[in-house]
Amino acid sequence: MPYYLGVDVGTGSVRSAVVSSQGQVVGVATRSIQIWSPQTSHYEQSSRDVWSAVVETVQRALSKSGVTKEEIHGIGFDATCSLVVLDEDGAPVSVNQSGSTEQDIVMWMDHRAEAQAKRINATNHDVLRYVGGTISLEMQAPKLLWLKENLYSTCWSKAHHLFDLPDFLTWKATGSLSRSLCCLVCKWTYQAGNHGNNGWSEDFFSQISLEDLVSNGYTKIGTEVKPPGSPCGNGLSQNVAEEMGLLAGTPVGTSMIDAYAGALGCMGCIPRSEVTDSLPDITNRLVLVCGTSTCHMIMNKKELFVPGVWGPFYSSILPGLWTTEGGQSSTGKLIDFIVQSHPAYHDVKTAAHERNIHEHDILNELLEKQAKLKNLQSLCELTKDLHIWPDFHGNRSPLADPTLKGMICGLTLNDDMDDLAIKYLATIQAIAYGTQHIIVEMQKKGLDVGVIYMCGGLRKNTVYLQMQVDVTGLPLILPDEEESVLVGAAMLGACASNDFPSLQAAMESMGGSGTIVQPSTIDSSYHAKKFSVFLEMVGDQQKYASMMS
Repeated sequence: MPYYLGVDVGTGSVRSAVVSSQGQVVGVATRSIQIWSPQTSHYEQSSRDVWSAVVETVQRALSKSGVTKEEIHGIGFDATCSLVVLDEDGAPVSVNQSGSTEQDIVMWMDHRAEAQAKRINATNHDVLRYVGGTISLEMQAPKLLWLKENLYSTCWSKAHHLFDLPDFLTWKATGSLSRSLCCLVCKWTYQAGNHGNNGWSEDFFSQISLEDLVSNGYTKIGTEVKPPGSPCGNGLSQNVAEEMGLLAGTPVGTSMIDAYAGALGCMGCIPRSEVTDSLPDITNRLVLVCGTSTCHMIMNKKELFVPGVWGPFYSSILPGLWTTEGGQSSTGKLIDFIVQSHPAYHDVKTAAHERNIHEHDILNELLEKQAKLKNLQSLCELTKDLHIWPDFHGNRSPLADPTLKGMICGLTLNDDMDDLAIKYLATIQAIAYGTQHIIVEMQKKGLDVGVIYMCGGLRKNTVYLQMQVDVTGLPLILPDEEESVLVGAAMLGACASNDFPSLQAAMESMGGSGTIVQPSTIDSSYHAKKFSVFLEMVGDQQKYASMMS
C-alpha cells in the first residue's frame, strides 16, 4: 500500500502525518513554533524555527508509523497564509523595527497594515472584486506596502524572495521557486480564470505604489504558477531527503493554504448512512475549518461575487471551480480569551486537571446542570439576557471591517464558574450567528448551501458543533478522521505521485467515512430572535463610533 506525508504549519504548531491511500492517518507528530508580538497587532514568526519543526515532525511521524521511506510516494505541504521575507541568498530578512532576522515572517493574523489596506481599497481597482470588493489587511498587498513604507532600508531594499508560507515550504523542500495558484489567487491579487486578464496586474501594483514588484518579470513574487497538487520541481532535494529520512526525488505536491487543505480533506468524506448520490453536489457543500480563526468555503461552477466575502478564487481547491471564502478572524482564540480572562478560570482549570479532561468539558457540564436546575427546555436559553458581538479582532466577513470591536451586553457582578460557563456559551452562540450571517449573504448572491462539513480543533467541542448546526438549520457531516487538514495535505502529495489521475480522484479515494449531525428544531425560534439581536448590535456599535468621530 502506498503512503503519503502531509505537513501542516498552523498558527502555533507544525504537524506531520503519514497517511494511507484510503485516508487513514497512521502516524502523527507535533511541535510548537514560536510567535513574537513586539507591539499591538504585530505577530511574527521565524522561518528557520518553522522549517526545523517541519523536519523534526516528519522524522517522528515516519518513525511512529512504521512505514518505510520506500513506501512514501509523495509529500504535500499546507500552511497559514503568512508572509516570508528572504534575501538574495535565501537568508531571513527582519520584518520588525528591531532588525532581528530571527523574525522574518509577518503572520496571517498581523493587523499592522490597516492604513495601507484603506489606501488600497480607495483605488477601487478591478482586482478588488475578487476579494469581496475590499482587500483585507490580512492579505499580502497591504503588508508588503507596510514593509516598504516603514522598513525600507532594513527590509524592503534587501527583500529578494517574498513567499506565502506554503510556497516557502515547497521551495525549502525542492529548491523550486514555483508558486501555488491557491496562495496567489487568494492572498496576492493574482488573476486566474476565464476572463482573459490572467496573471499579475501591473496597473494595480503601480496604483498602490508597489511598482517595484513588477521589475524583472515579478521574480520576487513568482513567475511560475502551478495548481495545487501538481509536481513541484524534481521532488525532494538530496539534502532535505537525508534530513527527513526520505528518498531523494520523492514527489512534492504544489502546496495549499491550510484552510483549503482542510476543505480538500473534508469534502470527499461520505457519511456511513448515505450513498454518494444522495449527498448534495460538491458545489453545495460548505466547509468550516474551525481553529484559531474559522474559514467558510464553498465551491461553484460559476463566478459569483459576494460583497464582503473573499473570492471567487479560480481553481484554488479543485481545477475549474470557483471558491468563495467567508471567515471570522477570531473564533477559537476568542473562546480562549473569554474563558481565560474570567476570574473563575483558575477554578475551571483546576477541575479539568483533577479529572484529566478538557476545560470545555467542565463548562459544558456546568451548562447542562444550570439548564436542569432552572428547568429550561434547552441550555441555549441560559443566554437570554446575555448577548455578544464576537469581532474582538475585527470583522473579516461579511462586513469586511477590521475596525469593528467586540461587544458584550447584559453583564452582571457575577464572577463564579456558572457565570463563566454562560459567557462561554454566549461566545459560542455569537460565533454561530456569525456563520449564519455569512451564509445568508452567500445565499443572496446565488450560492446554495445544502450541507456543512466541519474540521479543525473546535470539532471536538460538542456544544460548539451542535450550535453551528442548530443556528444554521443545516445538517453537518463530521469525518471520522479528525485530522482533515493533514489528510488534505497528504492528498497533494498523492496527486503529485501520479498514483491518482487527478486531485479530485485523490480526494474521493482518501475522503473516508463520517457521521451526520442533524439540527434540532427545539431552539429554532430562540435562535431566530437572538440572531436578530446579533444583527442589531453592529448597528449600535457603528452609531456609537459615528457619535465619537
